[in-house]
Amino acid sequence: MADTKQVDEGNGVRQDAKEQRRVAKLAKRIEAFAKAHGGAEGQVAYLGERGSRIVLVGEDGAWGDIVAPTGAVEKAVEKAGITVHEAFDGEFAAKVKTGPYEWSRMAGIQVGGPRNT
Repeated sequence: MADTKQVDEGNGVRQDAKEQRRVAKLAKRIEAFAKAHGGAEGQVAYLGERGSRIVLVGEDGAWGDIVAPTGAVEKAVEKAGITVHEAFDGEFAAKVKTGPYEWSRMAGIQVGGPRNT
């Protein structure tokens, strides 16, 4: 099957074709976010067996996150070329701009809420 075929990359690391597609797709999503928001920085948090979460913060203060297998996330942020922070604190965290939507969903309130306008 093409999905499980092993390919040899230039650096000699054998990586499965499905994983390469996943990394390319994640990198494309990260690059699209960065382009839409004047650039982006991120922070990767390990979530356990489920994988890792990359939190992206745009230069305009917009933010979002992506959860995917850890190896794919690490390779995708490298491929996208964004700055990755060790922790989500300090000046990096201060860049995030929240609106009414986020405030209405805090503390476990997951239903409803006004539009973020």
